[in-house]
Amino acid sequence: MANVGQRIAAERKIAGLGQQQLATRANYSLSMLKAVEQGREPASTGFISAVAKALKVTPEHLTGAPYDDGKPLSDAVNQLSVLLAEGRYARAIDPGAIAALEAELEAAQRLYRSDRTRQTIEALPDLIRRLHGAVRESSGDAKARANTLLTSAYVLAEWSVRRTGHLLLALPALDLADTYAPDADDPRYGAFSALARARVLIHYGESAVAAQLIDSAIDTADTSRAGMVLAGYSHLTAAINEARKLDYDGALAHVHQAREYATHTGETDIYMTAFGPLNVEIHTHAIELEAGDPHRAALEGTTLTHPTNAAPTRIAHHWQDNARAWLMSGKPDKALAALNKARAAAPQQTRLHPAVRETVYGIASAQRRQSDGLLGFASWLGATL
Repeated sequence: MANVGQRIAAERKIAGLGQQQLATRANYSLSMLKAVEQGREPASTGFISAVAKALKVTPEHLTGAPYDDGKPLSDAVNQLSVLLAEGRYARAIDPGAIAALEAELEAAQRLYRSDRTRQTIEALPDLIRRLHGAVRESSGDAKARANTLLTSAYVLAEWSVRRTGHLLLALPALDLADTYAPDADDPRYGAFSALARARVLIHYGESAVAAQLIDSAIDTADTSRAGMVLAGYSHLTAAINEARKLDYDGALAHVHQAREYATHTGETDIYMTAFGPLNVEIHTHAIELEAGDPHRAALEGTTLTHPTNAAPTRIAHHWQDNARAWLMSGKPDKALAALNKARAAAPQQTRLHPAVRETVYGIASAQRRQSDGLLGFASWLGATL
Protein backbone atom coordinates (compact mmCIF):
# COMPACT_ATOMS: atom_id res chain seq x y z
CA MET A 1 0.00 0.00 0.00
CA ALA A 2 1.46 3.37 -1.04
CA ASN A 3 2.02 6.06 1.56
CA VAL A 4 1.82 9.82 1.05
CA GLY A 5 5.49 10.16 0.14
CA GLN A 6 5.22 7.52 -2.57
CA ARG A 7 2.06 9.10 -3.95
CA ILE A 8 3.69 12.53 -4.02
CA ALA A 9 6.69 11.16 -5.91
CA ALA A 10 4.43 9.46 -8.44
CA GLU A 11 2.26 12.53 -9.00
CA ARG A 12 5.31 14.78 -9.22
CA LYS A 13 6.74 12.63 -12.00
CA ILE A 14 3.40 12.58 -13.83
CA ALA A 15 3.36 16.39 -13.64
CA GLY A 16 6.90 16.50 -15.04
CA LEU A 17 8.31 18.30 -12.02
CA GLY A 18 11.67 17.89 -10.34
CA GLN A 19 11.87 17.80 -6.56
CA GLN A 20 13.21 21.36 -6.37
CA GLN A 21 10.42 22.65 -8.60
CA LEU A 22 7.71 21.06 -6.46
CA ALA A 23 9.33 22.18 -3.22
CA THR A 24 9.45 25.76 -4.50
CA ARG A 25 5.82 25.72 -5.64
CA ALA A 26 4.68 24.27 -2.30
CA ASN A 27 6.85 26.73 -0.32
CA TYR A 28 8.66 23.98 1.56
CA SER A 29 12.34 23.10 1.66
CA LEU A 30 13.83 20.61 -0.75
CA SER A 31 15.15 18.61 2.20
CA MET A 32 11.63 18.26 3.63
CA LEU A 33 10.21 17.09 0.29
CA LYS A 34 12.98 14.55 -0.10
CA ALA A 35 12.49 13.28 3.44
CA VAL A 36 8.75 12.82 2.92
CA GLU A 37 9.16 11.10 -0.45
CA GLN A 38 11.74 8.74 1.05
CA GLY A 39 9.56 7.99 4.08
CA ARG A 40 12.00 9.51 6.59
CA GLU A 41 9.59 12.26 7.71
CA PRO A 42 5.82 12.06 8.20
CA ALA A 43 3.95 14.48 5.99
CA SER A 44 2.15 17.12 8.05
CA THR A 45 -1.39 18.13 7.17
CA GLY A 46 -0.15 21.52 6.04
CA PHE A 47 2.56 19.96 3.89
CA ILE A 48 0.05 17.65 2.22
CA SER A 49 -2.31 20.55 1.51
CA ALA A 50 0.46 22.69 0.02
CA VAL A 51 1.87 19.91 -2.14
CA ALA A 52 -1.59 18.83 -3.32
CA LYS A 53 -2.36 22.39 -4.35
CA ALA A 54 0.95 22.63 -6.22
CA LEU A 55 0.25 19.33 -7.99
CA LYS A 56 -3.37 20.31 -8.73
CA VAL A 57 -4.80 17.29 -6.93
CA THR A 58 -6.82 16.96 -3.72
CA PRO A 59 -5.18 16.14 -0.39
CA GLU A 60 -7.29 12.95 -0.33
CA HIS A 61 -5.65 11.88 -3.59
CA LEU A 62 -2.34 11.87 -1.71
CA THR A 63 -3.54 10.37 1.58
CA GLY A 64 -5.84 7.73 0.11
CA ALA A 65 -8.71 8.84 2.37
CA PRO A 66 -11.46 7.93 3.02
CA TYR A 67 -10.42 4.57 4.41
CA ASP A 68 -12.57 1.46 4.43
CA ASP A 69 -13.92 0.98 7.95
CA GLY A 70 -16.50 -1.63 7.10
CA LYS A 71 -20.00 -1.78 5.66
CA PRO A 72 -21.84 0.02 8.50
CA LEU A 73 -19.92 3.26 7.85
CA SER A 74 -20.45 2.94 4.09
CA ASP A 75 -24.18 2.43 4.55
CA ALA A 76 -24.42 5.44 6.87
CA VAL A 77 -22.47 7.66 4.46
CA ASN A 78 -24.64 6.54 1.55
CA GLN A 79 -27.84 7.54 3.37
CA LEU A 80 -26.39 10.93 4.24
CA SER A 81 -25.21 11.36 0.63
CA VAL A 82 -28.78 10.94 -0.61
CA LEU A 83 -30.03 13.54 1.84
CA LEU A 84 -27.34 16.05 0.86
CA ALA A 85 -28.09 15.46 -2.82
CA GLU A 86 -31.72 16.40 -2.16
CA GLY A 87 -30.48 19.69 -0.71
CA ARG A 88 -33.15 22.23 0.14
CA TYR A 89 -35.66 19.97 -1.58
CA ALA A 90 -35.12 17.31 1.08
CA ARG A 91 -38.04 14.98 1.66
CA ALA A 92 -39.52 16.21 4.93
CA ILE A 93 -41.27 13.97 7.43
CA ASP A 94 -43.51 14.61 10.43
CA PRO A 95 -41.32 16.64 12.83
CA GLY A 96 -42.94 16.07 16.20
CA ALA A 97 -42.22 18.57 18.96
CA ILE A 98 -39.36 21.08 18.63
CA ALA A 99 -38.14 20.20 22.12
CA ALA A 100 -37.79 16.55 21.11
CA LEU A 101 -35.86 17.52 17.98
CA GLU A 102 -33.51 19.68 20.03
CA ALA A 103 -32.89 16.80 22.43
CA GLU A 104 -32.12 14.45 19.54
CA LEU A 105 -29.67 16.93 18.03
CA GLU A 106 -27.90 17.22 21.38
CA ALA A 107 -27.74 13.43 21.54
CA ALA A 108 -26.17 13.31 18.06
CA GLN A 109 -23.64 15.93 19.13
CA ARG A 110 -22.73 13.82 22.16
CA LEU A 111 -22.19 10.84 19.87
CA TYR A 112 -19.79 12.91 17.79
CA ARG A 113 -17.91 14.16 20.85
CA SER A 114 -17.61 10.62 22.28
CA ASP A 115 -15.92 9.24 19.13
CA ARG A 116 -19.03 7.59 17.72
CA THR A 117 -18.96 9.39 14.40
CA ARG A 118 -20.51 6.57 12.40
CA GLN A 119 -23.46 6.53 14.78
CA THR A 120 -23.72 10.31 14.38
CA ILE A 121 -23.93 9.95 10.60
CA GLU A 122 -26.54 7.22 11.00
CA ALA A 123 -28.70 9.47 13.20
CA LEU A 124 -28.56 12.60 11.05
CA PRO A 125 -30.68 11.83 7.94
CA ASP A 126 -33.90 11.08 9.83
CA LEU A 127 -33.32 13.98 12.21
CA ILE A 128 -32.62 16.45 9.39
CA ARG A 129 -35.71 15.34 7.46
CA ARG A 130 -37.84 16.03 10.54
CA LEU A 131 -36.15 19.38 11.01
CA HIS A 132 -37.09 20.23 7.42
CA GLY A 133 -40.63 19.30 8.34
CA ALA A 134 -40.47 21.64 11.35
CA VAL A 135 -39.18 24.52 9.21
CA ARG A 136 -41.99 24.05 6.68
CA GLU A 137 -44.78 23.63 9.20
CA SER A 138 -43.77 26.25 11.78
CA SER A 139 -44.01 30.02 11.91
CA GLY A 140 -42.64 32.86 14.02
CA ASP A 141 -40.27 31.97 16.85
CA ALA A 142 -40.76 28.23 16.37
CA LYS A 143 -39.70 28.48 12.73
CA ALA A 144 -36.63 30.50 13.66
CA ARG A 145 -35.69 27.89 16.26
CA ALA A 146 -36.17 25.10 13.73
CA ASN A 147 -33.84 26.93 11.33
CA THR A 148 -31.21 27.17 14.07
CA LEU A 149 -31.41 23.44 14.74
CA LEU A 150 -31.30 22.64 11.02
CA THR A 151 -28.22 24.83 10.54
CA SER A 152 -26.52 23.16 13.49
CA ALA A 153 -27.41 19.70 12.14
CA TYR A 154 -25.86 20.46 8.76
CA VAL A 155 -22.70 21.79 10.44
CA LEU A 156 -22.56 18.56 12.46
CA ALA A 157 -22.94 16.62 9.20
CA GLU A 158 -20.02 18.55 7.73
CA TRP A 159 -17.82 17.86 10.75
CA SER A 160 -18.73 14.17 10.66
CA VAL A 161 -17.98 13.58 6.98
CA ARG A 162 -14.75 15.57 7.26
CA ARG A 163 -13.62 13.42 10.19
CA THR A 164 -14.29 10.24 8.21
CA GLY A 165 -12.45 11.56 5.15
CA HIS A 166 -15.49 12.13 2.90
CA LEU A 167 -14.54 15.70 2.02
CA LEU A 168 -16.72 15.93 -1.08
CA LEU A 169 -19.79 15.65 1.13
CA ALA A 170 -18.59 18.54 3.30
CA LEU A 171 -19.30 21.10 0.58
CA PRO A 172 -23.05 20.50 0.12
CA ALA A 173 -23.44 20.29 3.90
CA LEU A 174 -21.82 23.71 4.26
CA ASP A 175 -23.95 25.20 1.49
CA LEU A 176 -27.08 24.00 3.27
CA ALA A 177 -25.88 25.37 6.61
CA ASP A 178 -25.35 28.73 4.91
CA THR A 179 -28.85 28.51 3.41
CA TYR A 180 -30.67 28.19 6.74
CA ALA A 181 -28.37 30.23 9.02
CA PRO A 182 -29.83 33.66 8.03
CA ASP A 183 -33.26 32.60 9.34
CA ALA A 184 -31.98 31.14 12.62
CA ASP A 185 -32.91 32.65 15.97
CA ASP A 186 -29.20 32.88 16.84
CA PRO A 187 -27.49 35.40 14.54
CA ARG A 188 -24.06 33.90 15.28
CA TYR A 189 -24.80 30.74 13.33
CA GLY A 190 -23.95 32.48 10.07
CA ALA A 191 -20.45 33.20 11.38
CA PHE A 192 -20.18 29.70 12.81
CA SER A 193 -21.04 28.19 9.42
CA ALA A 194 -18.44 30.46 7.80
CA LEU A 195 -15.80 29.14 10.20
CA ALA A 196 -16.65 25.58 9.25
CA ARG A 197 -16.11 26.55 5.61
CA ALA A 198 -12.83 28.23 6.50
CA ARG A 199 -11.55 24.97 7.99
CA VAL A 200 -12.30 23.13 4.75
CA LEU A 201 -10.53 25.86 2.76
CA ILE A 202 -7.52 25.57 5.06
CA HIS A 203 -7.51 21.84 4.32
CA TYR A 204 -7.31 22.63 0.60
CA GLY A 205 -4.60 25.26 1.10
CA GLU A 206 -6.80 28.25 0.24
CA SER A 207 -5.57 30.36 3.12
CA ALA A 208 -6.52 33.80 1.77
CA VAL A 209 -10.27 33.14 1.47
CA ALA A 210 -10.18 31.23 4.76
CA ALA A 211 -8.64 34.29 6.45
CA GLN A 212 -11.42 36.52 5.08
CA LEU A 213 -14.09 34.23 6.52
CA ILE A 214 -12.30 34.03 9.87
CA ASP A 215 -11.95 37.82 10.07
CA SER A 216 -15.64 38.25 9.30
CA ALA A 217 -16.52 35.86 12.13
CA ILE A 218 -14.28 37.73 14.56
CA ASP A 219 -15.93 41.02 13.54
CA THR A 220 -19.39 39.68 14.41
CA ALA A 221 -18.44 38.60 17.94
CA ASP A 222 -19.58 40.55 20.99
CA THR A 223 -18.82 40.59 24.72
CA SER A 224 -21.37 37.95 25.72
CA ARG A 225 -20.01 34.54 26.70
CA ALA A 226 -21.26 33.02 23.43
CA GLY A 227 -19.72 35.93 21.52
CA MET A 228 -16.36 35.44 23.23
CA VAL A 229 -16.48 31.71 22.52
CA LEU A 230 -17.07 32.47 18.85
CA ALA A 231 -14.20 34.98 18.82
CA GLY A 232 -11.82 32.63 20.65
CA TYR A 233 -12.67 29.71 18.40
CA SER A 234 -12.16 31.99 15.38
CA HIS A 235 -8.69 32.89 16.60
CA LEU A 236 -7.80 29.20 17.02
CA THR A 237 -8.94 28.60 13.45
CA ALA A 238 -6.83 31.55 12.34
CA ALA A 239 -3.85 30.14 14.24
CA ILE A 240 -4.09 26.90 12.27
CA ASN A 241 -4.38 28.87 9.03
CA GLU A 242 -1.23 30.85 9.81
CA ALA A 243 0.67 27.75 10.94
CA ARG A 244 -0.15 26.00 7.68
CA LYS A 245 1.49 28.97 5.93
CA LEU A 246 4.49 28.47 8.27
CA ASP A 247 3.86 31.88 9.84
CA TYR A 248 4.83 30.93 13.39
CA ASP A 249 4.59 34.43 14.86
CA GLY A 250 1.22 35.07 13.26
CA ALA A 251 -0.11 31.77 14.59
CA LEU A 252 1.12 32.50 18.10
CA ALA A 253 -0.51 35.93 18.04
CA HIS A 254 -3.89 34.32 17.36
CA VAL A 255 -3.32 31.72 20.08
CA HIS A 256 -2.59 34.56 22.50
CA GLN A 257 -5.88 36.24 21.56
CA ALA A 258 -7.74 32.95 22.03
CA ARG A 259 -6.13 32.46 25.44
CA GLU A 260 -7.38 35.87 26.53
CA TYR A 261 -10.96 34.92 25.62
CA ALA A 262 -10.60 31.52 27.30
CA THR A 263 -9.78 33.16 30.64
CA HIS A 264 -13.24 34.74 30.51
CA THR A 265 -15.27 31.85 29.08
CA GLY A 266 -13.75 28.89 30.92
CA GLU A 267 -14.34 25.43 29.49
CA THR A 268 -17.49 25.29 27.37
CA ASP A 269 -18.96 23.41 24.42
CA ILE A 270 -21.10 26.29 23.12
CA TYR A 271 -21.52 25.78 19.37
CA MET A 272 -19.77 22.41 19.74
CA THR A 273 -16.41 24.19 19.96
CA ALA A 274 -14.99 22.53 23.11
CA PHE A 275 -13.48 25.97 23.63
CA GLY A 276 -11.54 26.90 26.74
CA PRO A 277 -8.05 26.85 28.25
CA LEU A 278 -7.52 23.16 27.41
CA ASN A 279 -8.29 23.60 23.70
CA VAL A 280 -6.03 26.65 23.58
CA GLU A 281 -3.22 24.62 25.15
CA ILE A 282 -3.73 21.80 22.64
CA HIS A 283 -3.60 24.29 19.77
CA THR A 284 -0.39 25.76 21.23
CA HIS A 285 1.33 22.39 20.89
CA ALA A 286 -0.13 21.89 17.40
CA ILE A 287 1.22 25.27 16.26
CA GLU A 288 4.67 24.44 17.64
CA LEU A 289 4.63 21.17 15.70
CA GLU A 290 3.33 22.66 12.46
CA ALA A 291 5.41 25.81 12.24
CA GLY A 292 7.84 25.86 15.17
CA ASP A 293 10.09 23.33 16.91
CA PRO A 294 8.86 19.70 16.74
CA HIS A 295 11.16 18.62 19.58
CA ARG A 296 9.69 21.28 21.84
CA ALA A 297 6.21 20.21 20.75
CA ALA A 298 7.06 16.63 21.67
CA LEU A 299 8.46 17.44 25.11
CA GLU A 300 5.85 19.97 26.17
CA GLY A 301 3.00 18.03 24.61
CA THR A 302 3.77 15.03 26.78
CA THR A 303 3.02 17.06 29.91
CA LEU A 304 -0.57 17.89 28.89
CA THR A 305 -3.10 17.29 31.65
CA HIS A 306 -6.85 17.38 31.24
CA PRO A 307 -10.01 16.73 33.23
CA THR A 308 -11.66 13.33 32.94
CA ASN A 309 -14.67 14.85 31.14
CA ALA A 310 -12.58 16.37 28.33
CA ALA A 311 -13.76 15.50 24.83
CA PRO A 312 -11.95 12.22 23.96
CA THR A 313 -11.63 13.13 20.30
CA ARG A 314 -9.88 16.38 21.19
CA ILE A 315 -7.47 14.51 23.49
CA ALA A 316 -6.83 11.85 20.85
CA HIS A 317 -6.02 14.51 18.27
CA HIS A 318 -3.42 15.93 20.64
CA TRP A 319 -1.73 12.55 21.06
CA GLN A 320 -1.76 12.04 17.29
CA ASP A 321 0.13 15.33 16.94
CA ASN A 322 2.44 14.40 19.79
CA ALA A 323 3.27 11.12 18.07
CA ARG A 324 4.29 12.95 14.91
CA ALA A 325 6.38 15.37 16.98
CA TRP A 326 8.26 12.50 18.63
CA LEU A 327 8.86 10.86 15.27
CA MET A 328 10.25 14.11 13.84
CA SER A 329 12.49 14.27 16.94
CA GLY A 330 13.96 10.87 16.14
CA LYS A 331 12.09 8.96 18.87
CA PRO A 332 9.95 6.33 17.08
CA ASP A 333 9.25 4.33 20.25
CA LYS A 334 7.82 7.39 21.99
CA ALA A 335 5.82 8.15 18.84
CA LEU A 336 4.21 4.71 19.01
CA ALA A 337 3.44 5.20 22.71
CA ALA A 338 1.66 8.45 21.88
CA LEU A 339 -0.33 6.74 19.11
CA ASN A 340 -1.49 4.14 21.60
CA LYS A 341 -2.70 6.94 23.87
CA ALA A 342 -4.66 8.35 20.93
CA ARG A 343 -6.14 4.92 20.25
CA ALA A 344 -7.17 4.53 23.89
CA ALA A 345 -8.83 7.95 23.94
CA ALA A 346 -10.72 7.77 20.61
CA PRO A 347 -10.18 4.58 18.61
CA GLN A 348 -12.62 5.34 15.79
CA GLN A 349 -11.13 8.76 15.08
CA THR A 350 -7.57 7.45 15.35
CA ARG A 351 -8.24 4.65 12.90
CA LEU A 352 -9.64 7.03 10.29
CA HIS A 353 -7.11 9.89 10.53
CA PRO A 354 -4.59 10.15 7.65
CA ALA A 355 -1.86 11.59 9.92
CA VAL A 356 -1.92 8.43 12.02
CA ARG A 357 -1.11 6.26 9.02
CA GLU A 358 1.71 8.55 7.98
CA THR A 359 3.17 8.39 11.46
CA VAL A 360 2.95 4.59 11.44
CA TYR A 361 4.78 4.45 8.10
CA GLY A 362 7.39 6.84 9.50
CA ILE A 363 7.91 4.72 12.60
CA ALA A 364 8.36 1.63 10.41
CA SER A 365 10.98 3.46 8.37
CA ALA A 366 12.82 4.65 11.49
CA GLN A 367 12.88 1.32 13.32
CA ARG A 368 15.71 -0.98 12.32
CA ARG A 369 13.45 -3.90 13.04
CA GLN A 370 9.70 -3.51 13.15
CA SER A 371 8.53 -4.15 16.70
CA ASP A 372 5.61 -6.37 17.61
CA GLY A 373 3.90 -3.29 19.02
CA LEU A 374 4.12 -1.47 15.71
CA LEU A 375 3.00 -4.50 13.71
CA GLY A 376 0.01 -4.92 16.02
CA PHE A 377 -0.95 -1.27 15.73
CA ALA A 378 -0.62 -1.36 11.94
CA SER A 379 -2.79 -4.48 11.77
CA TRP A 380 -5.47 -2.80 13.89
CA LEU A 381 -5.23 0.25 11.64
CA GLY A 382 -5.59 -1.81 8.47
CA ALA A 383 -2.25 -0.55 7.13
CA THR A 384 0.26 -2.71 5.31
CA LEU A 385 3.91 -2.04 6.20
